[in-house]
Amino acid sequence: MDRRNKKKSFGRPSVTRYVSNTAKIGKNVKIWHFAYVGDETRIGDNVMIGSLTHIDYKVSIGENTRIEGSVYIPPLTIIGKNVFIGPGATFTNDPYPMSPKMVGVVVEDGAIVGGGAIIKAGIIVGRNAVVAMGAVVTRDVPVSTVVVGSPARARYSREEYDRKQNEWNLM
Repeated sequence: MDRRNKKKSFGRPSVTRYVSNTAKIGKNVKIWHFAYVGDETRIGDNVMIGSLTHIDYKVSIGENTRIEGSVYIPPLTIIGKNVFIGPGATFTNDPYPMSPKMVGVVVEDGAIVGGGAIIKAGIIVGRNAVVAMGAVVTRDVPVSTVVVGSPARARYSREEYDRKQNEWNLM
């Protein structure tokens, strides 16, 4: 399978996305325009990757995950199953740039990362946790906790978040 989607443009082919030949891509994965997937990255089944998203090398993404557009995911990041990452979220992997030592972010199963959130290198976003849009995460996010602000602080539980979401959907 040719992993570079080429399309004719004024008589010349153009690459609309790039997926490394060493990346392992699951079934039913959708990768939108101008996205990049680096070497040795593993992507599970039923994943959606939005336009202009950069997923660097040695990243792992679990099944049924949705990554919106303009997201940056650096090397060594691990993203679990059933995760949502909003548009423009940025993950980092170097707590002291330009250090030769890097550490990835871990986003556990069922977590939500809101649009525009920034997550510091080495952080663990716990299972079913929620990082609010625009939050700057400098400390680990506990399981089933919603964090907001800059720096991000615990605001309420995932149970309360789900209740608020359900109320919103019924309006």
